[in-house]
Amino acid sequence: MALVKLQTQNFRNLAPDPVGFSPSFNLLYGANGSGKSSALEAIAYLGLGRSFRVSRHQAVVSHGHSKLTVFGALDSGLSNNEDQSGTAEGSTGIAHRLGISRDVSAKETALRVDGEAVRSLSSLAMHLPVSVIDPGVFDIVAGGPGKRRQFLDWLVFHVEPSFSVMWQQCQRVTSQRNQTLRNGRLDESLLRVWDSQFGALAETLSDVREQVFRQFKAAFDAVLQELDASWTEGLKLEFYPGWDRSRSLVDILASHREQERRMGHTLYGPNRADIRLKLGGRPVAETFSRGQQKTLVILMKIAQGKVLSDLGKQVTFLLDDINAELDVRHRIMLAHKLQDLRCQVFITSIEHPEPGVLWGDRDAPEYRMFHVEHGKLTEE
Repeated sequence: MALVKLQTQNFRNLAPDPVGFSPSFNLLYGANGSGKSSALEAIAYLGLGRSFRVSRHQAVVSHGHSKLTVFGALDSGLSNNEDQSGTAEGSTGIAHRLGISRDVSAKETALRVDGEAVRSLSSLAMHLPVSVIDPGVFDIVAGGPGKRRQFLDWLVFHVEPSFSVMWQQCQRVTSQRNQTLRNGRLDESLLRVWDSQFGALAETLSDVREQVFRQFKAAFDAVLQELDASWTEGLKLEFYPGWDRSRSLVDILASHREQERRMGHTLYGPNRADIRLKLGGRPVAETFSRGQQKTLVILMKIAQGKVLSDLGKQVTFLLDDINAELDVRHRIMLAHKLQDLRCQVFITSIEHPEPGVLWGDRDAPEYRMFHVEHGKLTEE
């Protein structure tokens, strides 16, 4: 499924008019501050429940207002080659309607799927897998484990939606355990209770992560085989669950009790999981150039999309201002790979897009082009 209609209210500077999109490629261009990235942010709200640019909802709601709303309609999975021009305004071909509103004053969020209120964000997000490629995404390689853990967990959730419940349970137990560790007087009996619960959850959660990582690794290796790049030879991706799984996590926690007490938080477990990327035994962040790191992240994103595509799920990719990060050759490579995945793509740029440049010598796919000015998207 793909997003074929978007409508917002009080979302940054976006106009409230409904906009119909292609289930294939959508090219948005306009000057800085015109609303291009804001449109992608609104789409992200439907698939992620948040902005990919800022952490606070207050920064997204229009000035002078306290509540924002984003509404979207998803198609029924028709071929990207079929005409979707009627789906944006009518009911034909619409599979789901998604809605999210946020009252920043009351700090309340309302979620709706097909007109019915839902309680969990996962009930909304499961219908629209949104993957963002913007300048900040390249920290997946150079940044800390949390970035890579988030990268993996996004895929795990869309492969196995029940993962969300396990993850939330594990987060709660970790928080309770950390609170106990930070108490002035260590309550050993209470910690043993948390250790037992944490250990059981950790094993189940890590099993799911490891299973999905194997699927991702197979897709990534297939993508690498299609790429003529000698610098990737010897590249290794390994999943680290957060502790040595040849030993019981409960035993490891008990043997490192004093260390954790001094630090005041849990040092072993799924909260420390990572995807380790190495070349010749060294982290690629130390050995790859900045350009190679960017290419690597793009290939990892494509591999994510391939896993879901093989499962019959269409990913919506948001490519925000990548012209500033990628040269023409890499932009063409990315466009070709995304076209092969038959996913939905939104691309923003300051300059007027030239399909002949974006796809090189390959025929351009079906696309729609929009000029963005003062928050209004006008199709050309």
